[in-house]
Amino acid sequence: VCPRGQRTDDNKICRECMGSPDRYDWLYLGFMAMLPLVLHWFFIEWYSGKKSSSALLQHVTALFECSIAAVVTLLVSDPVGSLRIRSCKVKKLSDWYTMLYNPSPDYITTVHCTHEAVYPLYTIVFIYYAFCLVLMMLLRPLLVKKIACGLGKSDRFKSIYAALYFFPILTVLQAVGGGLLYYAFPYIIMVLSLVTLAVYMSASEVESFKDLLVRKKRLVVLFSHWLLHAYGIISISKLDKLEQDLPLLALVPAPALFYLLTAKYTEPSRILSEGGNGH
Repeated sequence: VCPRGQRTDDNKICRECMGSPDRYDWLYLGFMAMLPLVLHWFFIEWYSGKKSSSALLQHVTALFECSIAAVVTLLVSDPVGSLRIRSCKVKKLSDWYTMLYNPSPDYITTVHCTHEAVYPLYTIVFIYYAFCLVLMMLLRPLLVKKIACGLGKSDRFKSIYAALYFFPILTVLQAVGGGLLYYAFPYIIMVLSLVTLAVYMSASEVESFKDLLVRKKRLVVLFSHWLLHAYGIISISKLDKLEQDLPLLALVPAPALFYLLTAKYTEPSRILSEGGNGH
């Protein structure tokens, strides 16, 4: 077993992690940092109600909490006081699950060699979630109590209660599936951004460009999905070859344009009426 901040080399000798996270590592950390923020925004919107004027301020507060938590997490990580972090390079999936590879030399006694081979990509996420939770509990209840005038007393704190549920879920997700998320997160972003955009447009009955322009909120949601989609494309391509990878970003609006162009042909009422005429 190696001390925290070290991992074994090819000769099974513990060496200190002196490298820096590469671009893909930072993109992974960015994805893990976005998860609580997106969930905060979703539940704030879900519970704010249509007449509440507090939603925007809560959105800004959630962004502030997560941003401060990210900065503080980087500052307390080694080297302390710097936004730069030192790390060990991820070589394979098993690096994330050293606890599954404890040897048993005599098939009786297990030698516990568990250590963080992917330092600090595994534990830094837990530290970030802890700071997010603490900042939320310090700031949000006071804010909601003062400004959530459009909500009933029972509904005011529902977005905070939701966070108290999803933070433990995110923690378990990172603890069990951190390595899988590391390799799969670009594709998860792509699929989720496509599915949620289609669901939102369908639920909002957006069938044309005019419907999008009627409310600014719909444009904000659309651009947010485009940003996520671009983030997924960048994560997959890693922008190793700029001349090949940057043109891929032109595909970001394609799913939304395809939906708008084909929505009128798939409207349920039209299909039902044409089916009835056919009979």
